[in-house]
Parts: sequence; structure tokens; C-alpha cells
Amino acid sequence: MEHGSFSDHTKSTFSLTDEDHTLANAVRFSLNQDPRVTFSGYSIPHPSDNKVNIRIQTTGDLAADVLKDACQDLMLMCQHVRSTFDKAVVDFKMSER
Repeated sequence: MEHGSFSDHTKSTFSLTDEDHTLANAVRFSLNQDPRVTFSGYSIPHPSDNKVNIRIQTTGDLAADVLKDACQDLMLMCQHVRSTFDKAVVDFKMSER
């Protein structure tokens, strides 16, 4: 769910349910790598809530588009880590023979 101004879509807060620090910190990291982002951060309203609020402010692009791009970048990073790990496992098993 997006909370933000109806007139300025460059600043928004996104609420993600059933998430915690694991995803929020990774998304925040990805957002901070984007030069279009002037501010990004997250908060968890209450420790017993499985809810994360991610705040984004951009230089002019729509905050929702920047969040989408950050999530896609994060998916690419995860795919790279996974393929690198899988290759290392195969290489290790081959060296054990």
C-alpha cells in the first residue's frame, strides 16, 4: 500500500505486510545505490507487527517506479549470488573427486 501526497508522487511511503528487516534493509540498500533517490529508509511500526514502512524521496521520478526498479535490481543481485554459489558448489564437488 502506498501512502503519499496526491500532488507529489516523488515522495511516498510504502507499507509492506508480512515482511521484516530482512527484505526492508535489502530494498533500502538497493534504493541507496540509485542516483535518483535523495532519501530512503524504513521503519517497523511495532515489533509484533509483520509490517514494514519504506520511505522514498526522489529527484523527480515517481517513487513507485524507483521502488520497482530497486526491487528488480535486488532480484538480479540475488540471482547472481545464487548462480555464483551454485557454481562454487559444483566446482567444490568436482575437486573432491
